[in-house]
Amino acid sequence: MGFDLGNVPYNPDGWGPPDTPALPCLPRRDGASTSHNVPFAPFSRSDKLGRIADWTRNTNFLNPSVRSGNSRDAVFDFALDDSAALAAAADNDSSFRLVDGKPPPRPKFGPRWRFQQRPQLPQRRDEEVEARKREAEKERARRDRLYNLNRSSATGAGGQGGNRRDAPTLKSSVDIQPEWTMLDQIPFSTFAKLTFSVSDPPEDLLVCGGLEFYDKSVDRINPKNERRLERFKSRNFFKVTTTDDPVIRRLANEDKAAVFATDAILSALMCAPRSVYSWDIIIQRVGNKLFFDKRDGSQLDLLSVNETSSETLPEAKEDINSAHSLAVEATYINQNFSQQVLFRDGNKLTFDEPNPFASEGEEVASVAYRYRRWKLDEDTHLIARCEVHSVTDVRGQRAFLTLNALNEFDPKYSGVDWRQKLETQRGAVLATELKNNANKLAKWTAQALLAGADMMKLGYVSRVHPRDHFNHVILSVIGYKPRDFAAQINLNTSNMWGIVKSIVDRCMKLNEGKYVLVKDPVKPQLRIYEVPADAFENDYMEEPLPEEEQVRPPVEDEVPDGIAEAGAEGEVTVVGDSAGEGEADNDISASVA
Repeated sequence: MGFDLGNVPYNPDGWGPPDTPALPCLPRRDGASTSHNVPFAPFSRSDKLGRIADWTRNTNFLNPSVRSGNSRDAVFDFALDDSAALAAAADNDSSFRLVDGKPPPRPKFGPRWRFQQRPQLPQRRDEEVEARKREAEKERARRDRLYNLNRSSATGAGGQGGNRRDAPTLKSSVDIQPEWTMLDQIPFSTFAKLTFSVSDPPEDLLVCGGLEFYDKSVDRINPKNERRLERFKSRNFFKVTTTDDPVIRRLANEDKAAVFATDAILSALMCAPRSVYSWDIIIQRVGNKLFFDKRDGSQLDLLSVNETSSETLPEAKEDINSAHSLAVEATYINQNFSQQVLFRDGNKLTFDEPNPFASEGEEVASVAYRYRRWKLDEDTHLIARCEVHSVTDVRGQRAFLTLNALNEFDPKYSGVDWRQKLETQRGAVLATELKNNANKLAKWTAQALLAGADMMKLGYVSRVHPRDHFNHVILSVIGYKPRDFAAQINLNTSNMWGIVKSIVDRCMKLNEGKYVLVKDPVKPQLRIYEVPADAFENDYMEEPLPEEEQVRPPVEDEVPDGIAEAGAEGEVTVVGDSAGEGEADNDISASVA
């Protein structure tokens, strides 16, 4: 089919319709039709009928609407009368408003409905919070019941602020037997204001043993020039208790004093408020004399690690980073360090008597025992056996030294890497150790003060690898004067002696017999129990273990690539003398695995 264009008028004078077009009858909105020769005007802007672009009426495109790009305003209503058309166009221009057709901006953080919280959501959130609180209370109650059943719980460091410690279950150092009678409880809070002044310096009654000279070249050791820690398996270290000491027995028979102890026992009493782990001391009242003893294999023979730290250690005893394993490792390191920093050329400083615990021909560690006496009151004197480990010359004068070693086992526990911080931030390293090992450092300082040492040397010893607890290196050695270091760690000597004087006065009021002083594993307090006369007498082995049954650390070649698996903790040999004067020495070898 063809397409009928209809009647198209021809305009020979220009483009567009002629001046007198033949207009058709157009429909109106009311249904009527328009007549001929009547100008057509639209009723609304949406009606497009009759609109054309007549460029003949504006040849220069001077219409501002056209220049601005608004092509919709460049259309004109057709009319025979030019003035009417121009008036209609002007009216269109004044009434036209541009509507923004851009889409609305999207919310910055996603759809708007995410911020329109439903009214029940806050209520549900509160319910969740309350539910979590109830679960936390149930868990806390369950944990407290478990701690009460085990007679221990996680508490703050005794005397160190009382903050709660989420630590493994702490146990008593000695099993409390049903037949024991508790006589007294001494809270640490009563020790805070105790003071007592003793004679300074004390009286030296006797010095035994021999000392090797200190090697000053170790003071130049640094993390970039570290030195491998050697092992001294052939040297014996003696940890003899008070009543097994033949010199103390002789002094007691001569009535030289009424109270007898060792520096290790006295330092434990003096620094008791800083302790967290449980420990115990045996007290024997014989006539008018008082003896402070330790049990064989006592906790006092081992050095604690991270005792006052807020970081928890693994509870499994066989773990190389457990409290027990670290204590054995620290004791092993301390003994080897004290011998490695000496000249081993055979030149020794000897004293009036040889080592009272060594057999003839036996190789012993460098140590001198100073038996010193302090006056507590007119009728009471105290004698203690104190140790110094080395001697050196300072400006032509003899100076005694104590040698101890701090050990780094894993930097992630302390948060300070010694290899990176020892040279640039030595104060930060020491501050961290004072926070994590406050009790151990205080006891070392107290022992140096009791022994009258002129200098205390602290070594910084670290593992070769965090998982290798057999091989170690010395990273640095720093010396301190005991009194200056005591002031730095806030250790008051008058308060130390005040604690000892208070405990001695309490024990002097007891009847003759045997007692045990126990640091409570939970609360910051001491307890005194009356025990039978034969208590603790069978707690040690009568004969030393055969050599093939003793657990010894492997040689370095047995540790592949410097990594040691968790196994034996090393050997700590403690030799005790339980024989009296004129009797043969009884060596007790305790190998701790």
